[in-house]
Amino acid sequence: MTSVTVPFSRRSFLIASTTGLAGATFGRPGWAKPTANAEGVGQAKSTILFFLSGGASHIDMWDMKPHAPQEYRGEFRPIATSAPGVTLCEHLPLLARQAHHLALVNSVGGSVSTNDHHAGYYYNLTGHVPDPTFLSLGNNRTPYPDDWPSMGAVVGMKRPKHPQLPNFITLPQKEGAPAYTRPGQFAARLGLEFDPLYVEGDTRQPLKFQVPALELQAGTSTARLTNRQALVQELDAVRRNVDEGAATRQWTSQQQRALSLLLSSSTSRAFDIASEPVAVRERYGENVNGMSLLAARRLVEAGIPFITVFWRGYPETQDKKCASGGGWDTHGNNFNCLKEDLLPEFDRCFSALIEDLAARGLLDQTMLLVTSEMGRKPKIGDPRSGGVKGAGRDHWTHCLTDVLAGGGIKGGQTYGSSDRYAEYPAQKPVTPADVTKTVYHAMGITDLEAYDNQNRPFNLLAEGNPLYELL
Repeated sequence: MTSVTVPFSRRSFLIASTTGLAGATFGRPGWAKPTANAEGVGQAKSTILFFLSGGASHIDMWDMKPHAPQEYRGEFRPIATSAPGVTLCEHLPLLARQAHHLALVNSVGGSVSTNDHHAGYYYNLTGHVPDPTFLSLGNNRTPYPDDWPSMGAVVGMKRPKHPQLPNFITLPQKEGAPAYTRPGQFAARLGLEFDPLYVEGDTRQPLKFQVPALELQAGTSTARLTNRQALVQELDAVRRNVDEGAATRQWTSQQQRALSLLLSSSTSRAFDIASEPVAVRERYGENVNGMSLLAARRLVEAGIPFITVFWRGYPETQDKKCASGGGWDTHGNNFNCLKEDLLPEFDRCFSALIEDLAARGLLDQTMLLVTSEMGRKPKIGDPRSGGVKGAGRDHWTHCLTDVLAGGGIKGGQTYGSSDRYAEYPAQKPVTPADVTKTVYHAMGITDLEAYDNQNRPFNLLAEGNPLYELL
């Protein structure tokens, strides 16, 4: 593992904590009720959320319309899979062999007033409809301290604390940072204690994952670190006599978690991707997205309740006039960018994750969710990339497909449907709140009560219902 070396100081405790810059900037001191569901833990012990950043085209991957006019259906064709009646895009052949594990939810209506990324992230990561500030501020709408928390933060707060690592880990990037840091990926009103640990991946060195401040400065031994922590504790004891507020408690918790991370050998082991057999790494694909999913599998084995993997694009090699930054935001040249780059890489790494978890006996206890901030506009041609000649698909939050597997999900099925052009949900329409509630239910979390810093209770997600037919 390659780590970041930083001078050890009191500030290092915060930098090494679960939040990095995000929690320090956006977290608000507050207290939740970190109790497991009284009715018992669900079948899923962990969740891996694979977020296809940019807006993956539902009509070109999961919800194909072969009988629609050419200007809607596009160039790709559906293929049969291991699940009777379930079809996938012809450019997902490896995943087609795993379709008996998959549940395709083709009727997700995620409409937001902006029809754009910020609000789409927020809705699909939290389950909450974005407030009017997303429309009035657009890309200037930064994450707010009183935002609703991401589903990962809720799961992390509700499950018992891991003995060495944070309950919620995100890799290989903080989404949209620094210019367009996406709201919805933080703990927000739950407080920075429940923000994710951000682990950075490197597109040029895909086996390298950097965890903030987890390598001590040269000459700083474990004993010396422990001695310095004792001094910090003495100073903090004096300060706590003056201030025993929520912010102080939060700071102390952050110090403790940072020290645990710095001293824990399990932290290094969890991200030691190079120790995996070459054949395993090659099956996932030795790129930053494949290795991030392999790291997620290792984190499941380590007992981490929630792992988010944000797809990382390659703008220097994959843009190909897609106007997508190398990701799934295919405003132009949609079909070439999908079939030559995005779909083969996704097909390889996600099918490998399913195979790997199943072979290790972990799939039944690991919920997998593939989602995005939006689908793509079914009618081909985005004015921003030359219209029909540009062969792109614009933003489309009004309909998308979510894919679930493992963790008690009954695979080999399609739930709901869109209309004949894949523009809007038709049968069994659902919202991101329903999908979020399904994840909570699969993990045995039905108590969604939390407390603010004034000890007042509030409901973390009143909207939506679990999709019981899938479980």
